[in-house]
Amino acid sequence: MNVLGIDIGGTGIKGAPVNVETGELLAERFRIPTPHPARPDAVADVVAEITRHFNHAGPTGITFPAIIKKGGVYSASNVDTSWIGTDAAALFTRRLGGPVTVVNDADAAGIAEMRFGAGRGQKGVVILLTFGTGIGSAIFYDGRLLPNSEFGHLTIRGKDAEKRSSEKVREEKGLSWKQWAGRVSEYLASLEKLFSPDLFIIGGGVSNKAEKFLSLLTAGTSVPVEAARMRNEAGIIGAACVAAPHLS
Repeated sequence: MNVLGIDIGGTGIKGAPVNVETGELLAERFRIPTPHPARPDAVADVVAEITRHFNHAGPTGITFPAIIKKGGVYSASNVDTSWIGTDAAALFTRRLGGPVTVVNDADAAGIAEMRFGAGRGQKGVVILLTFGTGIGSAIFYDGRLLPNSEFGHLTIRGKDAEKRSSEKVREEKGLSWKQWAGRVSEYLASLEKLFSPDLFIIGGGVSNKAEKFLSLLTAGTSVPVEAARMRNEAGIIGAACVAAPHLS
């Protein structure tokens, strides 16, 4: 089944049609910079442009970097505060004219990794973390998602973890990969104490550079740490899967 997946991020909005049976993109992804300010109508304009690019009229899955409940937006850590209280699903449905499902961005990435990637077949507790503008998270037990976990706001040394360890912070502060990996390892150790996971999966834009940092990470004890196999396309794939009627 062909479903369009669109991933809304802090710096870019990207999409592609997805074969939800295999997790494969059916066309090269199309990306447009995120408008600033990223208010609802401006973002909806970009989403509509991506949809027109693919001449798509069927189901569409859209990720959003916030707490999402029944299509509504309940937080705004890394997006414009005007989104709070917005029915994102209704907004995008009006603009696209077809069925739309909205899901938290990290949850979507986690769904893709659990179905097609590093978490496939993994039992127990799996935590996926996306490192980009902030830190997104998704937690699964025996393949079942607990939505909207928001572990990027766990306090480390008096700050939200994403204020110390996101990819944006690494770039802005000019941290070496070793320095950044040390911060991430401290963060993973804190999560391990709280959740005793069986696997960490590192996703987001930084997953494209896994060879630079993965070997430098430790989770405190013996928890395996793997890079997301869907790389930065996981959000697109997971959003499409959630929007597919027979997979939701």
